[in-house]
Amino acid sequence: MPDSPVSVPGPRRTPGASSSRKVLQLLLSFTERRWEASVAELAEEIGSPVATTYRYVQLLKELHLLEEARSGRYHVTSRVMPLARAARLANDLARIARPAMEEAAHELGETILLFQHFGELAVCADRVECDRAMRFTFQPGHSIPLGVGATGKMLLALLPDGEREQHVARISSERGLDLRDELKRARENRHAQTWGEIEEGVWAASVPVDTGRMRPSVLSLVGPATRLGDVARAGAIEALGSYAQRIRKSVSEYAL
Repeated sequence: MPDSPVSVPGPRRTPGASSSRKVLQLLLSFTERRWEASVAELAEEIGSPVATTYRYVQLLKELHLLEEARSGRYHVTSRVMPLARAARLANDLARIARPAMEEAAHELGETILLFQHFGELAVCADRVECDRAMRFTFQPGHSIPLGVGATGKMLLALLPDGEREQHVARISSERGLDLRDELKRARENRHAQTWGEIEEGVWAASVPVDTGRMRPSVLSLVGPATRLGDVARAGAIEALGSYAQRIRKSVSEYAL
């Protein structure tokens, strides 16, 4: 029986760091879906007055982390790229999982992705593309909201009951969806699958990667639904689970 999933709790709020927290929240509000924003938009995002947010923006400009792209709109600079490289180098799970992911992509002929849980997001830690003409790429760092797609649902299903219920209640309020039955099936079956939920015509499957004390993680496969019939999908899910077990074994050996 696999170990019960372990949630990595966030640190307690540091007293006296409200302004610092807002500056970091501002910087983290830039994503691949919103790569530029005005001061007013950023103020609304972090819940600060516009004048205060403007000072935060000026500080980040001083540190060359933000710059003004066009009148009144800002974006992050290439100065942040070393942080992304450092994060990838420091990710033990991504490094350990890489050989199994490469074999999975070769055997199954589809893109294989490793996602980890961070707050309200599933974040891509690594990916291995297949060598077929039609493939789907998520760059490391790409994020998916919890509860969206096979990956977001499997990760949400892995969270402890209380934490999962908080997210389910939030998703229900924001999107009008009750995912409880779907998440229950994902926990019982040890996989989740979706058709066209994130991108039209795409089938995706996700299985847990049990990693002990590391943050909840999943191994996912994405490919065109027209290329994957019922038998191929069932075989892919079974194979994906086997590769996840190999990664778990490698993590256990690494921790010894």
